[in-house]
Amino acid sequence: MDKFERITQDVRVMAGRPCIRGMRVTVGMIVGQIASGLTIEDLLADYPYLERDDILQALQFSAK
Repeated sequence: MDKFERITQDVRVMAGRPCIRGMRVTVGMIVGQIASGLTIEDLLADYPYLERDDILQALQFSAK
């Protein structure tokens, strides 16, 4: 199993930037929102289609 199975990259989606499960939500967007002070709970409320593991994996991916 891929360590980052929730992170996808496809040149047809967001110009190939790493995204969450093929959605138009980039890892960079998640990291930027957390860096600006939002919590995981805030993101889950703002983006109900995301799951906690999506956010955690985005943060782990950005740290690699």
